[in-house]
Amino acid sequence: MQKLSNRTTVLVVDDSPEALGMINTALDQAEITTLVALNGQQALNVLEQITPDVILLDAIMPVMDGYECASEIRQRLPLTPIIFMTGLSDVKDIVKAFDAGANDYIVKPIRPEELLVRIRQHTNSMRMLMEAQKALDAMRQHVFCINRDGAIVWATPDAQALLQKYQQQSGHGIDLSEKLCSWLPNGQAGHNLALPLNQDEIILSVHFFKQTNENEYLLKLQSPNVEISPTVLEESLAITYREAEVLLWLAHGKTNREIAEILQMSPRTVNKHLEQMYPKISASNRTAAAAIAIQTILGGQIGQPPAF
Repeated sequence: MQKLSNRTTVLVVDDSPEALGMINTALDQAEITTLVALNGQQALNVLEQITPDVILLDAIMPVMDGYECASEIRQRLPLTPIIFMTGLSDVKDIVKAFDAGANDYIVKPIRPEELLVRIRQHTNSMRMLMEAQKALDAMRQHVFCINRDGAIVWATPDAQALLQKYQQQSGHGIDLSEKLCSWLPNGQAGHNLALPLNQDEIILSVHFFKQTNENEYLLKLQSPNVEISPTVLEESLAITYREAEVLLWLAHGKTNREIAEILQMSPRTVNKHLEQMYPKISASNRTAAAAIAIQTILGGQIGQPPAF
Protein backbone atom coordinates (compact mmCIF):
# COMPACT_ATOMS: atom_id res chain seq x y z
CA MET A 1 0.00 0.00 0.00
CA GLN A 2 1.10 3.53 -0.65
CA LYS A 3 0.24 7.15 0.10
CA LEU A 4 -1.72 8.88 -2.66
CA SER A 5 0.02 12.26 -2.32
CA ASN A 6 1.66 14.59 0.17
CA ARG A 7 -1.75 16.09 0.94
CA THR A 8 -3.89 14.70 3.75
CA THR A 9 -5.94 11.84 2.33
CA VAL A 10 -9.28 10.78 3.84
CA LEU A 11 -11.27 7.68 2.92
CA VAL A 12 -15.01 8.29 3.36
CA VAL A 13 -17.09 5.10 3.68
CA ASP A 14 -20.84 5.83 3.51
CA ASP A 15 -23.78 4.72 1.36
CA SER A 16 -25.64 8.04 1.69
CA PRO A 17 -25.27 10.34 -1.36
CA GLU A 18 -26.24 13.36 0.74
CA ALA A 19 -23.60 12.64 3.38
CA LEU A 20 -20.95 11.93 0.75
CA GLY A 21 -21.70 15.17 -1.08
CA MET A 22 -21.54 17.30 2.06
CA ILE A 23 -18.34 15.69 3.35
CA ASN A 24 -16.64 15.81 -0.04
CA THR A 25 -17.39 19.54 -0.35
CA ALA A 26 -16.03 20.28 3.14
CA LEU A 27 -12.86 18.25 2.59
CA ASP A 28 -12.26 19.71 -0.87
CA GLN A 29 -12.49 23.25 0.51
CA ALA A 30 -9.93 22.27 3.17
CA GLU A 31 -7.64 20.94 0.39
CA ILE A 32 -7.96 17.38 1.64
CA THR A 33 -7.89 14.55 -0.90
CA THR A 34 -11.07 12.47 -0.67
CA LEU A 35 -11.51 8.78 -1.51
CA VAL A 36 -15.01 7.25 -1.49
CA ALA A 37 -16.41 3.78 -0.78
CA LEU A 38 -20.09 2.88 -0.53
CA ASN A 39 -19.68 -0.05 1.88
CA GLY A 40 -17.13 -1.82 4.00
CA GLN A 41 -16.02 -4.26 1.32
CA GLN A 42 -15.33 -1.45 -1.15
CA ALA A 43 -13.31 0.29 1.57
CA LEU A 44 -11.14 -2.79 2.09
CA ASN A 45 -10.58 -2.99 -1.67
CA VAL A 46 -9.40 0.63 -1.68
CA LEU A 47 -7.04 -0.09 1.22
CA GLU A 48 -5.35 -2.81 -0.81
CA GLN A 49 -3.87 -0.02 -2.95
CA ILE A 50 -3.82 3.15 -0.85
CA THR A 51 -3.23 4.02 2.80
CA PRO A 52 -5.24 7.11 3.83
CA ASP A 53 -4.38 9.36 6.75
CA VAL A 54 -7.87 9.06 8.26
CA ILE A 55 -10.91 6.86 7.62
CA LEU A 56 -14.47 8.19 8.08
CA LEU A 57 -16.81 5.27 8.56
CA ASP A 58 -20.60 4.97 8.65
CA ALA A 59 -22.02 2.19 10.85
CA ILE A 60 -25.00 0.88 8.87
CA MET A 61 -24.22 -0.03 5.24
CA PRO A 62 -25.04 -2.91 2.85
CA VAL A 63 -22.65 -5.78 2.03
CA MET A 64 -20.37 -5.04 5.04
CA ASP A 65 -21.27 -2.69 7.88
CA GLY A 66 -18.93 -0.27 9.61
CA TYR A 67 -18.28 -2.45 12.66
CA GLU A 68 -17.04 -5.43 10.65
CA CYS A 69 -15.10 -3.13 8.37
CA ALA A 70 -13.39 -1.40 11.31
CA SER A 71 -12.31 -4.76 12.75
CA GLU A 72 -10.80 -5.76 9.40
CA ILE A 73 -9.05 -2.40 9.02
CA ARG A 74 -7.51 -2.71 12.48
CA GLN A 75 -5.84 -5.97 11.46
CA ARG A 76 -4.35 -4.37 8.35
CA LEU A 77 -3.70 -0.83 9.61
CA PRO A 78 -3.37 -0.87 13.40
CA LEU A 79 -2.50 2.82 13.65
CA THR A 80 -4.68 4.55 11.03
CA PRO A 81 -7.34 6.71 12.77
CA ILE A 82 -10.94 5.58 12.28
CA ILE A 83 -13.71 8.10 12.93
CA PHE A 84 -17.24 6.67 13.02
CA MET A 85 -19.89 9.10 11.73
CA THR A 86 -23.41 7.76 12.16
CA GLY A 87 -26.92 8.63 13.25
CA LEU A 88 -26.76 6.01 16.01
CA SER A 89 -26.40 7.72 19.36
CA ASP A 90 -27.13 4.93 21.87
CA VAL A 91 -24.34 4.11 24.26
CA LYS A 92 -24.31 0.48 23.11
CA ASP A 93 -23.66 1.57 19.52
CA ILE A 94 -20.85 3.89 20.57
CA VAL A 95 -19.26 1.16 22.71
CA LYS A 96 -19.58 -1.31 19.83
CA ALA A 97 -17.76 1.10 17.51
CA PHE A 98 -14.85 1.59 19.89
CA ASP A 99 -14.66 -2.15 20.52
CA ALA A 100 -14.35 -2.60 16.75
CA GLY A 101 -11.36 -0.26 16.63
CA ALA A 102 -12.71 3.29 16.39
CA ASN A 103 -10.59 6.23 17.54
CA ASP A 104 -13.47 8.72 17.52
CA TYR A 105 -17.26 8.91 17.10
CA ILE A 106 -19.40 11.69 15.59
CA VAL A 107 -23.20 11.60 15.63
CA LYS A 108 -24.98 12.81 12.46
CA PRO A 109 -25.92 15.35 11.27
CA ILE A 110 -22.28 16.15 10.62
CA ARG A 111 -21.01 19.67 11.29
CA PRO A 112 -18.21 20.30 8.75
CA GLU A 113 -16.21 22.53 11.12
CA GLU A 114 -16.19 19.87 13.86
CA LEU A 115 -15.30 17.14 11.38
CA LEU A 116 -12.31 19.09 10.04
CA VAL A 117 -11.03 19.78 13.57
CA ARG A 118 -11.15 16.11 14.46
CA ILE A 119 -9.46 15.08 11.22
CA ARG A 120 -6.62 17.55 11.86
CA GLN A 121 -6.26 16.37 15.46
CA HIS A 122 -5.97 12.71 14.51
CA THR A 123 -3.72 13.46 11.54
CA ASN A 124 -1.32 15.50 13.68
CA SER A 125 -1.21 12.80 16.35
CA MET A 126 -0.49 10.14 13.75
CA ARG A 127 2.31 12.16 12.15
CA MET A 128 3.92 12.76 15.54
CA LEU A 129 3.79 9.02 16.22
CA MET A 130 5.30 8.20 12.83
CA GLU A 131 8.12 10.70 13.39
CA ALA A 132 8.80 9.16 16.79
CA GLN A 133 8.96 5.70 15.22
CA LYS A 134 11.32 6.95 12.50
CA ALA A 135 13.60 8.41 15.18
CA LEU A 136 13.63 5.10 17.05
CA ASP A 137 14.38 3.27 13.81
CA ALA A 138 17.27 5.60 13.05
CA MET A 139 18.75 4.97 16.50
CA ARG A 140 18.28 1.20 16.03
CA GLN A 141 16.19 0.92 19.18
CA HIS A 142 14.48 -2.40 19.87
CA VAL A 143 11.07 -0.95 20.76
CA PHE A 144 7.57 -2.27 20.14
CA CYS A 145 4.00 -1.62 21.26
CA ILE A 146 1.28 -4.13 22.20
CA ASN A 147 -2.38 -3.91 23.17
CA ARG A 148 -3.87 -5.49 26.28
CA ASP A 149 -4.37 -8.77 24.41
CA GLY A 150 -0.63 -8.98 23.68
CA ALA A 151 -1.02 -8.30 19.95
CA ILE A 152 1.82 -6.25 18.46
CA VAL A 153 0.51 -2.86 17.29
CA TRP A 154 3.83 -1.67 15.85
CA ALA A 155 7.53 -2.37 16.17
CA THR A 156 10.77 -0.83 15.01
CA PRO A 157 12.49 -2.94 12.31
CA ASP A 158 15.15 -4.26 14.68
CA ALA A 159 12.57 -5.29 17.27
CA GLN A 160 10.36 -6.85 14.60
CA ALA A 161 13.26 -8.91 13.27
CA LEU A 162 14.12 -10.28 16.71
CA LEU A 163 10.49 -11.06 17.58
CA GLN A 164 10.01 -12.87 14.29
CA LYS A 165 13.19 -14.81 14.93
CA TYR A 166 11.89 -15.87 18.33
CA GLN A 167 8.54 -16.97 16.89
CA GLN A 168 10.30 -19.03 14.22
CA GLN A 169 12.33 -20.97 16.78
CA SER A 170 11.15 -24.50 17.42
CA GLY A 171 9.87 -25.52 20.80
CA HIS A 172 7.83 -22.39 21.59
CA GLY A 173 4.38 -23.94 21.93
CA ILE A 174 2.61 -20.87 23.30
CA ASP A 175 1.77 -18.01 20.97
CA LEU A 176 3.86 -14.87 21.55
CA SER A 177 0.77 -12.65 21.96
CA GLU A 178 -0.57 -15.01 24.65
CA LYS A 179 2.77 -14.93 26.42
CA LEU A 180 2.97 -11.12 26.32
CA CYS A 181 -0.64 -10.84 27.51
CA SER A 182 -0.12 -13.14 30.52
CA TRP A 183 3.18 -11.40 31.40
CA LEU A 184 1.92 -7.80 31.10
CA PRO A 185 0.80 -7.38 34.76
CA ASN A 186 4.21 -8.68 35.92
CA GLY A 187 5.88 -6.32 33.45
CA GLN A 188 4.05 -3.34 34.93
CA ALA A 189 5.21 -4.51 38.36
CA GLY A 190 8.85 -4.39 37.22
CA HIS A 191 9.56 -7.96 36.13
CA ASN A 192 11.16 -8.54 32.74
CA LEU A 193 10.08 -11.31 30.40
CA ALA A 194 12.78 -13.64 29.10
CA LEU A 195 12.52 -15.02 25.56
CA PRO A 196 15.32 -17.53 24.92
CA LEU A 197 16.72 -17.81 21.40
CA ASN A 198 18.01 -21.35 21.67
CA GLN A 199 19.96 -21.55 18.44
CA ASP A 200 21.95 -18.40 19.13
CA GLU A 201 22.49 -18.91 22.88
CA ILE A 202 21.11 -15.49 23.68
CA ILE A 203 18.15 -14.37 25.74
CA LEU A 204 15.84 -11.53 24.74
CA SER A 205 14.69 -9.49 27.71
CA VAL A 206 11.34 -7.70 27.30
CA HIS A 207 11.17 -4.61 29.50
CA PHE A 208 7.95 -2.71 30.23
CA PHE A 209 8.51 0.99 29.49
CA LYS A 210 5.15 2.78 29.80
CA GLN A 211 1.44 2.67 29.03
CA THR A 212 0.82 5.07 26.13
CA ASN A 213 -2.99 5.04 26.27
CA GLU A 214 -5.84 2.93 27.62
CA ASN A 215 -5.05 -0.04 25.38
CA GLU A 216 -1.42 0.33 24.29
CA TYR A 217 1.80 -0.51 26.12
CA LEU A 218 5.32 0.42 25.04
CA LEU A 219 7.96 -2.28 25.52
CA LYS A 220 11.68 -2.58 24.83
CA LEU A 221 13.90 -5.53 24.03
CA GLN A 222 17.00 -5.11 26.18
CA SER A 223 20.52 -6.37 25.52
CA PRO A 224 19.54 -8.86 22.81
CA ASN A 225 23.08 -9.59 21.68
CA VAL A 226 24.91 -9.96 24.98
CA GLU A 227 26.75 -13.26 25.41
CA ILE A 228 26.10 -14.65 28.88
CA SER A 229 28.98 -16.05 30.93
CA PRO A 230 28.39 -18.86 33.47
CA THR A 231 30.41 -16.72 35.89
CA VAL A 232 27.35 -14.50 36.37
CA LEU A 233 25.39 -17.44 37.76
CA GLU A 234 28.38 -18.86 39.66
CA GLU A 235 28.96 -15.63 41.59
CA SER A 236 25.32 -14.61 42.07
CA LEU A 237 23.93 -17.98 43.13
CA ALA A 238 26.98 -19.37 44.99
CA ILE A 239 27.23 -22.51 42.86
CA THR A 240 30.21 -24.14 41.16
CA TYR A 241 31.29 -23.06 37.69
CA ARG A 242 30.28 -26.45 36.26
CA GLU A 243 26.86 -26.19 37.87
CA ALA A 244 26.57 -22.68 36.44
CA GLU A 245 27.33 -24.00 32.94
CA VAL A 246 24.62 -26.63 33.28
CA LEU A 247 22.13 -24.10 34.64
CA LEU A 248 22.88 -21.64 31.85
CA TRP A 249 22.09 -24.21 29.17
CA LEU A 250 19.03 -25.28 31.13
CA ALA A 251 17.84 -21.66 30.98
CA HIS A 252 18.31 -21.83 27.20
CA GLY A 253 15.78 -24.66 27.09
CA LYS A 254 18.22 -27.49 26.45
CA THR A 255 17.48 -31.06 27.55
CA ASN A 256 19.86 -33.05 29.73
CA ARG A 257 21.05 -34.96 26.67
CA GLU A 258 21.69 -31.75 24.74
CA ILE A 259 23.53 -30.21 27.69
CA ALA A 260 25.64 -33.35 27.98
CA GLU A 261 26.64 -33.12 24.32
CA ILE A 262 27.49 -29.42 24.58
CA LEU A 263 29.54 -29.77 27.79
CA GLN A 264 30.96 -33.18 26.83
CA MET A 265 29.68 -35.08 29.83
CA SER A 266 27.13 -37.85 30.33
CA PRO A 267 23.39 -37.09 30.83
CA ARG A 268 23.72 -38.80 34.21
CA THR A 269 26.41 -36.31 35.23
CA VAL A 270 24.20 -33.44 34.10
CA ASN A 271 21.36 -34.76 36.24
CA LYS A 272 23.74 -35.09 39.21
CA HIS A 273 24.80 -31.45 38.86
CA LEU A 274 21.17 -30.40 38.78
CA GLU A 275 20.28 -32.42 41.87
CA GLN A 276 23.18 -30.88 43.79
CA MET A 277 22.34 -27.40 42.58
CA TYR A 278 18.57 -27.28 43.25
CA PRO A 279 18.81 -26.91 47.06
CA LYS A 280 21.57 -24.31 46.69
CA ILE A 281 19.33 -21.99 44.67
CA SER A 282 16.05 -22.98 46.39
CA ALA A 283 14.59 -24.51 43.23
CA SER A 284 12.29 -27.53 43.30
CA ASN A 285 12.42 -28.41 39.60
CA ARG A 286 13.82 -27.52 36.16
CA THR A 287 11.26 -24.79 35.47
CA ALA A 288 11.94 -23.03 38.76
CA ALA A 289 15.70 -23.31 38.24
CA ALA A 290 15.46 -21.88 34.73
CA ALA A 291 13.31 -18.99 35.98
CA ILE A 292 15.82 -18.18 38.73
CA ALA A 293 18.70 -18.34 36.26
CA ILE A 294 17.03 -16.04 33.78
CA GLN A 295 16.01 -13.52 36.41
CA THR A 296 19.55 -13.55 37.79
CA ILE A 297 20.98 -12.91 34.32
CA LEU A 298 18.52 -10.07 33.72
CA GLY A 299 19.03 -8.54 37.13
CA GLY A 300 15.36 -8.90 37.98
CA GLN A 301 13.58 -9.95 41.13
CA ILE A 302 13.60 -13.67 41.76
CA GLY A 303 10.54 -13.67 44.01
CA GLN A 304 8.02 -13.45 41.16
CA PRO A 305 9.47 -14.89 37.97
CA PRO A 306 7.60 -13.91 34.81
CA ALA A 307 5.53 -16.44 32.85
CA PHE A 308 7.51 -18.02 30.06
